[in-house]
Amino acid sequence: MPHPVRSLCTALLTAALLLLDVGVGTVSAHAAAPPYLTQEAVFTAPGNGWDRVERYLDTTTGFRAEQYPPDGRGDQDGARLTWFGGVRQPYSGRFLLHSATGWNTGPIATPVLLVHGANDNADRAWADPGATGSCGAASCPSTGLAQSLAASGHRVFAIGFAHKQGDNLLQAQAVGDAIALVRARLGVTQVDVVAWSKGEVAARAYVSSVRPSWGWAYAGDVRRLITLGGPHGGLDYTYAHGWAFSPATWPACGGTANAPSPHLYMTCYGSYTAQPCLGVLPSGGYDCFPGQRQLLARWDGRYGLDSTAQDWWTTYYGGQGFYTSGQGIQAAIDAGSLIAALQRAGVPASVRSYLLAGGSADIPGILNEGRGPSDGLVFTASALDTTGIPTVGGTALLGGLNHMELAWAPAAVQQITSWLT
Repeated sequence: MPHPVRSLCTALLTAALLLLDVGVGTVSAHAAAPPYLTQEAVFTAPGNGWDRVERYLDTTTGFRAEQYPPDGRGDQDGARLTWFGGVRQPYSGRFLLHSATGWNTGPIATPVLLVHGANDNADRAWADPGATGSCGAASCPSTGLAQSLAASGHRVFAIGFAHKQGDNLLQAQAVGDAIALVRARLGVTQVDVVAWSKGEVAARAYVSSVRPSWGWAYAGDVRRLITLGGPHGGLDYTYAHGWAFSPATWPACGGTANAPSPHLYMTCYGSYTAQPCLGVLPSGGYDCFPGQRQLLARWDGRYGLDSTAQDWWTTYYGGQGFYTSGQGIQAAIDAGSLIAALQRAGVPASVRSYLLAGGSADIPGILNEGRGPSDGLVFTASALDTTGIPTVGGTALLGGLNHMELAWAPAAVQQITSWLT
């Protein structure tokens, strides 16, 4: 059932706009937020092409404090730490709303909400791809999709999530919150959503009404959904490449990456150690990467596995290997993947969807997915999987772009802009 408070607020807002005969762009920039959302702080002139950044709290019962790796690798940092009030591990009912320059003056009627992916933030993903030195290319631009769309006349917003690898069901609720705020501010009925990578799953969960038991249903407020390298068909990268990937995350091996491991135990420098927080599955009272578990699907039947990798069988299928042990991908899928659920629920036919995929598996600094055509992380077949999407406005494969470049490269920006306009 739809959330009663949200349904009432939406009805009252719509009625007020009709009674006032308010045109697009004429609503006060200070229109009140729906009462279930509390604006906690406003930061003006934040840079990177943003006019402001606001922090909001959704007071709905059901949001929770998600777990973070205890060594701080998943903590908020940089400007986000300031915007989250100096809290390194924010409560998942909090989120940031970025408003790009021109949010209140752009001539294009339908505003755009940008939804970033895993272990990322709205600044690096949309406004400064080279902020961390990792943009998927040797040379990184200093501006991104947010500035490009704003310069084209779009009114651009972006959400920033509290947890970098958080539960997609919680983040889907935050996406709905951000859309409600944009609608209230601008007096519009619908928003276009551009979602990259893991953000696709959160955005699709929102429009498909795949939600927690306490959550609310889709409000009919998305006109177009554009996905960039979204794992519509899921991915199995972590399990297929676990031996090569785990050392980058495992502390005993010197790993510091904020990403999960398929293993529960691993031998590093002769020491067999456990790191339960790093597991894809809940283990030892920890569950630090629920959002990654929700992306899983098996691709071994289509593209096989690299049988030359150490412990390849037990890493993927579970059991005790020579140097590692784990539960395997199927156990993780059974513990909470959302891919099948999203495909069954389906995107509403009223939401015109566009799927963009990259075809260059050459992301610098990582082991790229080479078992089949991919963008380095997500199989092309997954990014272009239209199962459960009845209204496909367009699909495109940009063969020269990898997963990171899909969010900022000129060819991608051109394609996204054409779909929006």
